Amino acid sequence: MQATAKPRAGILYGLSAYGWWGFVPLYFKAVAGIAPVEVLAHRVLWSLLLLTGLLALRGRIPLLGDLLRDRRTLAVLGLTTLLIAANWLVFIWAVANDRVLQASFGYFITPLLNVLLGVVVLKERLRRAQVAAVSLAGLGVLWLSIRLGGLPLVSLALAASFSLYGLLRKLVRPDGTLGLAAETLLLSPAALAWLLVREQGAGTAFLHAGAGTAWLLAAGGIVTALPLIWFTEAARRLPYATVGFLQYLSPTLQFLLAVVLFHEPFTATHALAFGLIWAALGLYSWDAIRHGAPRPAPAVNNR
Repeated sequence: MQATAKPRAGILYGLSAYGWWGFVPLYFKAVAGIAPVEVLAHRVLWSLLLLTGLLALRGRIPLLGDLLRDRRTLAVLGLTTLLIAANWLVFIWAVANDRVLQASFGYFITPLLNVLLGVVVLKERLRRAQVAAVSLAGLGVLWLSIRLGGLPLVSLALAASFSLYGLLRKLVRPDGTLGLAAETLLLSPAALAWLLVREQGAGTAFLHAGAGTAWLLAAGGIVTALPLIWFTEAARRLPYATVGFLQYLSPTLQFLLAVVLFHEPFTATHALAFGLIWAALGLYSWDAIRHGAPRPAPAVNNR
């Protein structure tokens, strides 16, 4: 009975985490009228408050101190902090400016870009089917670039920042809650300074746009931390490959939101580009299952 309950709970946690990340554009649409940097600053500060509170309840604050006292770890976390901040800011901007379709495209690309980075940086070797999958993804990006008259910068910025983030996080390996607490702690001085300067100038939405807006901005901590906790619980209970499959849920939901709810343009050009990416993901997943090889690393989206 317990053996059955553990995977079931894992699936529920995984669906909750990736489902939350899939629907998170709804939250950022609600704060779309606020400067993206202010949304980012509040997300950092409220996430830090919530995450350190959780660590304190679990008696893990000393581990956070140990993490930040290690010079090598601190140097790596400094880089991952910049990357996750860039990823968050681009995503917030994309949702506010009706680029959710591009965002979903970027997160579909991410697992395959992880594979490419593994070859280039970690000197991993790919089988023929894997090479074909990465090539199909490249064709999808190239097709979109040619037809739209320029690179899909939002997609590439999200995919590149998050893939590099994941690669660097492999070097320190703190769990999701602890690692994100460290990153938000490192970001918090800049976030607080920006809010103070903004308040002295044009004024912040948090203090001047009403209680509803203030509560929405404060909710950024829950929006960030809650799915991360669910993801961690899912990863503890499920096989690596199962979590890898679930990761495609979030960009799929973002894609549906963009087309069905937000009515962003979806042309034949987009259909072919997405088709190539989906074919690439399908081919890579089939080959990984066939050979019993690890799939692209499950994404801790942190969105």
